[in-house]
Order: sequence, then C-alpha cells, then structure tokens
Amino acid sequence: VTTADGAGSVERCVTGVALADGRTLRAPRVVLTTGTFLRALMHCGESQTQGGRVGEAAAVGLSRVLTGLGFELGRLKTGTPPRVHRDSVRYDLCTAQPADDIPVPFSFMNDAVGQRQINCWITWTNDTVHELIRANLQRAPMYTGQIESTGPRYCPSIEDKVVRFADKPKHQIFLEPEGYDDERVYCNGISTSLPQDVQDAFLRAVPALAEAKIVQYGYAVEYDFVPSHQTRATLETKLVSGLYVAGQINGTSGYEEAAGQGVVAGVNAALSLDSSRHETLVLRRDEAYIGVMIDDLITKPPTEPYRMFTSRAEYRLQLRADNADQRLTPTGRKLGLVDDARWNRFQDKLDRLSALKAACDARSVGDSSVRLWSRRPEANATRLAEALNPVESRPFGTDVLEQILVEAKYEGYVDRQRQQVERFRKLEAMPIPDNVPYTEITGLRHEAREALARVAPRTLGQAARVTGINPADITVLWVHLSASRRSFDASSRT
Repeated sequence: VTTADGAGSVERCVTGVALADGRTLRAPRVVLTTGTFLRALMHCGESQTQGGRVGEAAAVGLSRVLTGLGFELGRLKTGTPPRVHRDSVRYDLCTAQPADDIPVPFSFMNDAVGQRQINCWITWTNDTVHELIRANLQRAPMYTGQIESTGPRYCPSIEDKVVRFADKPKHQIFLEPEGYDDERVYCNGISTSLPQDVQDAFLRAVPALAEAKIVQYGYAVEYDFVPSHQTRATLETKLVSGLYVAGQINGTSGYEEAAGQGVVAGVNAALSLDSSRHETLVLRRDEAYIGVMIDDLITKPPTEPYRMFTSRAEYRLQLRADNADQRLTPTGRKLGLVDDARWNRFQDKLDRLSALKAACDARSVGDSSVRLWSRRPEANATRLAEALNPVESRPFGTDVLEQILVEAKYEGYVDRQRQQVERFRKLEAMPIPDNVPYTEITGLRHEAREALARVAPRTLGQAARVTGINPADITVLWVHLSASRRSFDASSRT
C-alpha cells in the first residue's frame, strides 16, 4: 500500500502476503526468510531443475514482486555434497572423530548434554579422484558458464578445490551421520555440481566409499538475494515499511547466520507494532557476533555468500561463549524476551561469579592470591576448586570456575580491548541524520558520495566501515556534521 502525508511524502507499507493459491494473509509486518528458493535453479551436470532444494519448488513469483517494488536483486550460488547410505561405508578405512568427552550445552538453561553421542568419520580424496574430476571439468556447470553467479569462497566445491589447490594430493571428506535413525551420511567437503555418473565414479575411487550407495547426489543451486544496502540495521527494508528480510535473502550463508538474523528481524517486527515503545534490537559490534554480521552486511553488501568468522570481529576477546549470557540477557529482559526462569538462573550465575571473585582475592596459593595464580598455565578448574578448598568451591560450579580462569589469563588483553571499545563508541555514537545531502558536501570524493548515499549509515562509526570509504572521507563528513549541528543549535537559540 502506498500512502502520502500532507507534505507530499510517499511511503509504501506492507499489508500482508498474497499466496499462489489465491489466499491472502493479512499482516501489518512481514518477515521474508526465503533461503535459497528465490527464482532458484539447481544444477547437476548438464541437468537444470527449478527448485531451491531437492523435491521443493522455487519461489519465482516472489522475485517478480520484489523487482516490481523497486528492489535491486543479485544472484548467488551455493552447493551441497552427495549423501551416502550409512551401511555402505567402510568405517574401518576411516578415522573416527568422536564427540567431546563432556559436551558443552549451547543453552545456559542446560547443565549438561544428555543425548547419546555418536562418531563422525574422516576419509580423504586421492590422485585418482582428482584425475576423474579434472577429466570432467568440461561437464561441470561452474566451468562451462552454465553457472554465472558467485559461490562461497570459504566453502568451495570439490572441483574448485582440485583446480585452485592443484598441489594438494588429497582433500578431507568429513562423514557426518544426519541423525540417530537417519540412513543418510552427509559427505562434508565434497560439495559438487558434477554429473551423477562422475559423482558415482569419483566417490568409489575413495577406498572407504568404494561400495557406497548414493542416496542423494550433490548439486549446486543459484538463487536471488536482496543486496543489503537496501536494508536497515533492524533488517527492515528501506523501500517498504513493515517488510523485514532475514537469512540468505540478505546474501549470507545458512544455518547460524540465518538463525541470528531471524531473531533480530522477528524481534524488531514485533517491537514496531507497539506504538508506545520506541525500542529496537540493534546489537553493537562489541556486543555480539550478530551485531558484527548485520553491520558488515549493511555497510559492505556481500558479493558472495557471507559467512560469520571470528576473524571478522575486532572485539572477539569480549565475544566469548562463556559470557554470552552476561552480554545479552539484560537486553533480552528489557525487550521482554527473557522469562523469569531464565532471568533467575542468570542472576544466580552472577551471584556465584561475584562470590568466586571475592574468594579468589581473599585466598592465597603460595605467595600470591588465587586470582593472580589463576593466570598461570598450570591453573585449571580442578586445581582452582582445590585452591579454594572443597567447602568454598562446592556452590560455585564449573561454569563460573572456567570463566574466572579465562578472565584471569586474558585480563590484560581484555582491558586493552575494553579501552578500544570506549574510543570506538565515541565515533560510533555520533549520529548521522536521515537524508544527508552527500552530493553537496564539499571535499567529499565522488565515489564516497555515491557509497554513503547508497548505504545511508546511521552513525559516523558505521560510515567509516562502508566499502570504499577512507579516513579522509570520514574527516570531511565529521566536519560537515559538526558544522551542521552548530548551525542548528545557533538557529534554535535565536
């Protein structure tokens, strides 16, 4: 729906979703999480099939609707490996990869992982496999021009590995059971779009897979995405109010990246429905990897499927698994996402941490406090508990013992990073008003004007991270914003 106010400003708002079968779902907010299905095309050798996953249709009409609304669409590619029947693998020719002796739960609400753990397995490609692949590159869609879009550089297909790393005599195949009762084993490491007969041949050239029964062949899939300079940090689109996009539609890879965006988009869509609240969920780069990812997406729109690596986070010493609850639970509580059970458990952990820190300062090991001793290489949770004696250590728990050790060993580095964060916040906190006339800012390079106008950063810190922006551009922009603010303040006083 397009609306116009008295000043002639036009805004387009979402009102729902029209389904292919004629039904209409009315909704004041819509979150699009399209995965790899937008105008998706699957490739297996010369064969091309519409669909975003085996047996599931592509979303063709949705791409047409988005372009009709004025969205610029791009094209990306991903791939998947063959799956083999679990009973057809020669496990005696593989190397077992057992689970952790004591698996650590993802959720802070769980004390332990109770599920039965099963092995993964490693085997390797060889010269015969590589020769078979090289001999059939003329049938590989990536090399014939059949696939024109860009795939993930950090997760290349096996044919890409053989070409790009020709000096390597072998490549790892990580065999992953897909479930306790699932017959399929996922052959991680050999994603491919080669024809089925070539997949049959090169798999059986691996001794451990010589008798393997393929239950699903590998394939590549091309799909549309919405380059993320058209999206705000809340994951609401700039072109249509109330329309949010999350996951691979933003140019990311799947799984964790998609899940993180789904949370942010869903929370912000829900928050925006309450006109009495003016809150949004926008996480900073020093708060969460989700914050790093979304900031990267909207300032440096991806040209290949984006994957979240720890190396992308300049403050990764603060973004640890052990302190995720301390970084994010208060935010979740404020927004109504954290129930009493989780909040009470979090408060209990804070109490145990506080008591443990006091005990570490009060007790000694030799001629130093337990806190200082904890920095030593030989310090571990068991010895720390012994140093505090069984009576005191019993209520603390392994989670806080481990966290104290991490904080002690990295204290100097973490303090230095904390100072960097404070300096960063001063730059990050300077807001940039909407509709800044970048084309009229004297001294700003033409390329910088175009890049800033396309992204429309919210803060000076975000502007500094836009692709193609250099420190001189930020200085010019800072001078302009400061002058504009002084001029506004002076006019307000008069």
